[in-house]
Amino acid sequence: MISRRELLQAGLLAGPGLLLKPKGRGPQMSHRRHGAFTKMWAPREPSASTGLAPFVDPLPVPPVLKPVPNQIVQIPMVQFQMKAHRNLPPTTLWGYRAAHPGPTLEVRRGAPINVRWTNNLPTTHPLPIDPSIHGAGPGMPQVRTVVHLHGHKVLPESDGYPEAWFTSNGLTGPDFNPNPYHYPNDQPATTLWYHDHGLGITRLNLYMGLKGFYLIRDDLEDSLNLPKGPFEIPLMIEDRMFNPDGSLLYPTAVGGTHPVWIPEFFGDTMLVNGKVWPFLEVQPRKYRFRFLNTCNARFLHLTLMESDAAGNPTGNPGPAFFQIGTDGGLLPHPVRLSDVLFGTAERIDVVIDFSERFGKSFVLLNDAPAPFPDGGEIALPNVMLFKVTRPLSGPDTSSLPSQLASFPLLDPASATRTRQIALTELDRDSDGFPIIAQLGQMHWDDPVTENPQVGSTEVWELINTTGDGHPIHVHLVQFQILNRQPFDVDTYLNSGQLVLTGPPQPPDPNERPALKDTIRAMPGFVNRLIAKFDLPTGTTVQSGQKFRYVFHCHIAEHEDNEMMRPYDVVAP
Repeated sequence: MISRRELLQAGLLAGPGLLLKPKGRGPQMSHRRHGAFTKMWAPREPSASTGLAPFVDPLPVPPVLKPVPNQIVQIPMVQFQMKAHRNLPPTTLWGYRAAHPGPTLEVRRGAPINVRWTNNLPTTHPLPIDPSIHGAGPGMPQVRTVVHLHGHKVLPESDGYPEAWFTSNGLTGPDFNPNPYHYPNDQPATTLWYHDHGLGITRLNLYMGLKGFYLIRDDLEDSLNLPKGPFEIPLMIEDRMFNPDGSLLYPTAVGGTHPVWIPEFFGDTMLVNGKVWPFLEVQPRKYRFRFLNTCNARFLHLTLMESDAAGNPTGNPGPAFFQIGTDGGLLPHPVRLSDVLFGTAERIDVVIDFSERFGKSFVLLNDAPAPFPDGGEIALPNVMLFKVTRPLSGPDTSSLPSQLASFPLLDPASATRTRQIALTELDRDSDGFPIIAQLGQMHWDDPVTENPQVGSTEVWELINTTGDGHPIHVHLVQFQILNRQPFDVDTYLNSGQLVLTGPPQPPDPNERPALKDTIRAMPGFVNRLIAKFDLPTGTTVQSGQKFRYVFHCHIAEHEDNEMMRPYDVVAP
C-alpha cells in the first residue's frame, strides 16, 4: 500500500487538511468516475449465478431471539452450509448461531441486554486476503472477528472497535474486550443490525454472512397498531456471485493497485434473507417490511411493478411504499413514495398495502447505477417477487397512523463547532484505477483529529471530491441531515478553497426530519449533518476522559482500505 510518506514525497499532501494537485505523472487526487475500472477482476471460475431461475424459492424469515434483560445470551459465529437457490449446491457460509441472516434480536427500550459473542470459525479464510491492506498484513491471523451493533448508542468497549478483534484459537487485537458486550437499548424503537467489523477484512467477513437484524421496540410503537407478527418481515438485501460448486466467488484484481483488493464489489445475483431472488406469498392486507441494504458496495433504488406470476413486469405500477421509519426510528408521519433509494447499511421501514390485490403479483425492481450515481458496472434489476395468493386469515385490523413519533430538531445555531471532512480518492495516473480513499486525507492510524465534547452538538460537512456516492456511518450517534450543497471540486482539489456553486438542497422527504446513522454523501456536494454526541444515559465521566469510536464509508471495500477514521468523544 502506498504510504503517507510516499504521498508527501509525491507532492500529494502538504500536511493535514490541504489538498494539492500533483504536477506531472503519478498518483492523482481525482473526482473521475471509475466504474469501468472495477471490472479488472480475476474470478477463479466463471460465475454460476447467471443461469439461475428467479422467483422459484420461498423467502426465508430469520429466527427471532428475545434475550432476557441483564442476563448473558451466548451467540457463537459458526461455519455452516445452506442452499441459496434450489439449483445451486449448498454454500459454505459464516453465520451467528449458524444462520444467515443471523437471528433477529428483539429487545425493549430501557431493558439492557448482555451478549457474549464467540468465534467458533476456522482459522483459514475461504476468501482471498490482501496482505497489503492495513490490518491484514503478514503475521495477522486470517480469521479475525469483532461485532458492531450498527446504530446503537453504546460505550466503546461494546461498540465493536475494528482492533478489538478475536480469533477461535485465543488470539486478540490490542483493544479486545473479554467481557460480554453490554447493550443499554437506550433509544427509541428502531431497526438496527449487527455485523462484523474486523480491521482489514470486514468486506470478506460480511460477504461470508456475518450479519443480522436487531430490533428495539417501545410503548409508543406498540400503541400505533402497525402490522405485526407474521405481517412484519425484515428483508436483508445483498448481491453475490457463486462458483459452480455453490461456494461464494469474491473476485481479485487484475493489474490493480493492490495484489488482491478490488475497489468495489458488484455481484451478478441478488439475495434477500440469504435466498437468491425469492418469492413471498402474502395476504391481501397491510404488511410492514424492514428493508436493510447489506450489499458490499451497491446502492438500491427500488420500485414495485405489477407482473405476471413468473415475475415479468406488465408496466403497471404496484402499491406505494409508505415509509414509517429510517435508521434511527420512526418518522413523524408516514411518507408516501413510489420508489425508495438507500445505500449500503441504510434501513427503510415501510408499510405496503396489498388490499384489493388478491390474485396479482408484484416484482420488486432495482435500477440504481453501480457505482452510484453514474454506473458502469453490473446492473441487477430483479430483487424479489410478491404473490398476493394467500387468503385472508382474518380481518386486517392494523393501522397506518397519520402521526408516528416526534423528536426535537437539532438547531445548527446550537452547534459548538462545524467540522469539514474531505472525502478523497487517490487514483493511478496511467488508467485511473483507485489506489486508496480517505476521510480528511488521513490514514486509519494517524492521530485523532475529530474530538467532540460529551453532550455537545456539532455540524459535520462531508466534502465529497470523488466521483462516487459514499454511505458514511458515524458510530454512537443518530444524527439529522441538514442539506447538500454543490461546490467546485477542481478548485477545492487545487487549492483547498471551498467555493460553493449553488444553493443548499434540502434532504429527501424521508430524510428530514429523520434520525439517521448513515448518510449518502453525494459526489460534488458538501453533505451536512448535525449530531449531538451523547453517551448512554447514566454514564459517569471524568474530566478529560476519552471515549473512542469510528466513522467510515460503509462501502466495505473502502472502509477496509483506509476510508475509516477513529474519533474521540471527550468529557469536558
